[in-house]
Amino acid sequence: MDRHNQTTLTEFLLLGLSGHLEQEDVLFGLFLGMYLVTIIGNLLIMLAISGDSHLYTPMYFFLANLSSVDICFSSVTIPKMLVNHILGSKSISYVECMTQIYFFITFPNMDGLLLSVMAYDRYVAICCPLHYTMIMKPKLCILLVVASWVVTNLHALLHTLLMVQLTFCFNNTVHHFFCDPYAILKLSCSDTFINDLMVFTVGGLIFLTPFTCIILSYACILSKVLKLPSAHGIRRALSTCGSHLTVVSLFYGAILGVYMRPSSSYSVQDTAATVIFTVVTPLVNPFIYSLRNQDMKGALRKLVIRRLILSRL
Repeated sequence: MDRHNQTTLTEFLLLGLSGHLEQEDVLFGLFLGMYLVTIIGNLLIMLAISGDSHLYTPMYFFLANLSSVDICFSSVTIPKMLVNHILGSKSISYVECMTQIYFFITFPNMDGLLLSVMAYDRYVAICCPLHYTMIMKPKLCILLVVASWVVTNLHALLHTLLMVQLTFCFNNTVHHFFCDPYAILKLSCSDTFINDLMVFTVGGLIFLTPFTCIILSYACILSKVLKLPSAHGIRRALSTCGSHLTVVSLFYGAILGVYMRPSSSYSVQDTAATVIFTVVTPLVNPFIYSLRNQDMKGALRKLVIRRLILSRL
């Protein structure tokens, strides 16, 4: 078989999560519901923060950015699956697939970097409270977010360019509901050694750097909290970190379970962990932050009351 015949692949077939029509109908309703809740929940977080001047602080600035990234992250994979189900199709074009891979790499890495920035913010707030306003200036906050976007886009561009260099034979069946990079790598006729190497080196660096920052930040926070004289002081300090730690555990637990190993070991069973990573995490983030944060509860209450008043005028 010559190279020309190997590279004529123009589309992939996304088999989804189930091969049974009845189950696919149930999954369609479930994913549609979760997607709508994800969009509404994260939009409410953003509107509540932008509409309450008391929340114009670095922590909530980063939280608003995290919510916007979660909306984009869930929009990378779910809408295409929903549209395909409505149209009765399983195909996705080669260009759409590569585009999906690019943004699928971009947004979760942006999530990770934002979570590390938020951990640093909590470290400064708890360990250096007197210097907090001097350190966490608006210019620094904006710079941290912009730098994160630059790094994640360059990282996604690297892996996508390596992906488009691969050749694909006639097997275009993807055992997933979106173009997962590992699932696509398994279909390639080419040697994927360089791709795997970049995942473990560059990808590992992008993964480990924010994860290490989070661990170090909370190690310093724990050391500081344990020195507080009262139990009330300990509870108050940890209350600002509980939501963040819950999100971090869910996010990094799913990544470790699927992506920190060779693509050759990827199996259909890993789709469950991927669903948690791509669908559940963006869904539960706004609930975790709103239910465990009194300031967010107050801001959301004000937002709802303000909307109700405006609707009656």
